[in-house]
Amino acid sequence: MESRCVVPWTSFSEIEQLPDGTKTPAWFAIDESRPLTFFAGIWTRWTSVRKLKEGEITADIFWFLTTDANAEVGAIHPNAMPVILRTAEEIEHWLTAPTAEALKLQRPLPDGSLKVVARGRNADGRG
Repeated sequence: MESRCVVPWTSFSEIEQLPDGTKTPAWFAIDESRPLTFFAGIWTRWTSVRKLKEGEITADIFWFLTTDANAEVGAIHPNAMPVILRTAEEIEHWLTAPTAEALKLQRPLPDGSLKVVARGRNADGRG
């Protein structure tokens, strides 16, 4: 699995359906201070035409891995959550270990590891 990367984040959102049928983002973080954390990611160089005026361009693009949702994310989005790397050792392992070993990190965080820190768009100016 070449082209592994890490994707920095401080909070991420999942869309929550409210009892009245409206939908709003629920923002997750490790805790209220929203420390810098990382998703396990993959990147590639991609050549395509995105805008006719621009013509063909080459861009580095990335995406992050997902896994089963833990209790906090699953209460809002039961299908999946990002693969979160919490320690320097996990980051190093993701970036350098043989593929079979690195993919063992593709697991949900333990229940209780994330908190909903805001609801709504820019609910606290940081959403």
